[in-house]
Order: sequence, then C-alpha cells, then structure tokens
Amino acid sequence: MMSMDELIDERVLSKLRWRCRRGLLENDLFIERFFDRFSTTLNGRQAQALGALMELSDNDLLDVQLARKSLTQVDAQLDTEDVREVLKMLRKPL
Repeated sequence: MMSMDELIDERVLSKLRWRCRRGLLENDLFIERFFDRFSTTLNGRQAQALGALMELSDNDLLDVQLARKSLTQVDAQLDTEDVREVLKMLRKPL
C-alpha cells in the first residue's frame, strides 16, 4: 500500500485525470493548468483531495476556484488542510 505522501504513479494519475473531466470549460481550464504544473509532483494526499473536490457540482467547483464561495459554504466536510492546499494549487496564477 502506498503512503499518502508518496508520489502517485502513472496509472493513478491517468485515472485522476479522467475523473477530473468536467462539463464547464472554465473548470477544465483550471484543472488542465493544474495538471500541467503539478502532475509530476502529486502525492496521494493531494490526489485524494482533488478527487474530493471533483465530487462538487460544476457550478460549486467553479465558485470555489474563483473564491466566490468558501469550501464551508459548499460542503463543510471539504474544508480540510489537504483540500485547501489543492485549491490553492488550482488557483495559482500563471
């Protein structure tokens, strides 16, 4: 079993990319930029946190990424250190 701090492998990364496909182009742009920057350095905790964010509806995900809503406003259970870290990575400007 992989440690949550270990880097994810190519198979896990591929599944995560597939899981992150969204209906809103704006979300896809954030996510594509995220993978372009961080795919080679993602660990298990970050992958799990990103997966948790993908449980949100497209509109809630976009609102959280654009800071129009807080994590607590859309799902209080998502307001964890790992999810906040990944959200910061998603928001990181070019």
